[in-house]
Amino acid sequence: GLMEVVGLSENPSTIVLDIGVGKQQLVEIAKAISKEVKILILDEPTAALNEDDSENLLELLLEFKRQGMTCIIISHKLNEIMKVADQITILRDGKTISTLDKEEDKVTENGIIKGMVGRDLDNRYPDYTPDIKEKYFEVSNWNVYHPEDPDRKVINDASFYIRKGEIVGIAGLMGAGRTELAMSIFGKSYGNKISGSIKKDGKEIKVNNVGQAIDAGLAYVTEDRKGNGLVLIQDINQNISMASLERISKSTVIDENKEIENSEYYKEKMRIKSNSIFQTVDSLSGGNQQKVVLAKWMLSQPDVLFLDEPTRGIDVGAKYEIYAIIQEMAKAGKAICIISSELPEILGMCDRIYTMNEGTITSEVLKQDANQEILMEHMTSKVGA
Repeated sequence: GLMEVVGLSENPSTIVLDIGVGKQQLVEIAKAISKEVKILILDEPTAALNEDDSENLLELLLEFKRQGMTCIIISHKLNEIMKVADQITILRDGKTISTLDKEEDKVTENGIIKGMVGRDLDNRYPDYTPDIKEKYFEVSNWNVYHPEDPDRKVINDASFYIRKGEIVGIAGLMGAGRTELAMSIFGKSYGNKISGSIKKDGKEIKVNNVGQAIDAGLAYVTEDRKGNGLVLIQDINQNISMASLERISKSTVIDENKEIENSEYYKEKMRIKSNSIFQTVDSLSGGNQQKVVLAKWMLSQPDVLFLDEPTRGIDVGAKYEIYAIIQEMAKAGKAICIISSELPEILGMCDRIYTMNEGTITSEVLKQDANQEILMEHMTSKVGA
């Protein structure tokens, strides 16, 4: 019954580990309702959900409100706050900036952003002119089967390429296979019976494990930064150098001065808010944790970078800074692929966009031809239809 209420159609005996971050979120909410709570606090509840699931969740909150439950929602998605909140409190750097009443005060998204960032963000994406060069990274006829169910095909004959200096987007709904595609390419960290070829700079490369992938100049920035991207109990300094130990060591001895120098450089460059680089990562905010993950991969100086939901759960101001870093990497000639559930982000950042549905690439759209409707259409279309 509770699963129905939150819109979960899974078999109740499915192990939570196997259902993906978005559905785990719904399980959490069902768990909270089962305790007949009076106050429900939701921290970024839709961060991992697609548009439809987010919509259902917001309707659910309005329903709870009708039943007399008090909900506090913490979110960076301003359209959602505007939809469900009666009162909106804006925080910046740990201080309350203002509390607005939706009925009495004239609340606008731009007004909220101004409060959050301390200035008008006329543009949510930095100005940028791409400098795109030759085709550099190419994946052909890539097939991947499910790790637990060897008969289930997860990625179906995917082919795509990225040029030097290009930011390519992969758009799709939850379960479309975007993360599985990226992880299977990154040293086969996902999947079974993987076939197809990967070329970099015209030569076929072998990437059968993560070490080989890093050596081949690939990087994958995970959407689950706590689970896979960071060692939370270590400090910023150690996390940044984790994927590049050869670069900062001589015959397996880490050159600590070099390590510290690098970390200080990235702390400044990426405006990581912390007291020092020796602060442990678990004490940082999500946005700053994400900057540490990006710094870690920038230090490994990859040629091809897969960014999976790079700004999930991060506030508008930090997003802008992360976008600027991504663009700078593209300017330096890297081939970049962004996977994101936020279509405005894909449209704002990517030069070319692939859409995926049910493990298949359904279209390729140029930035100038793309809008949300067109992408949604391709993200939900059956192949060959």
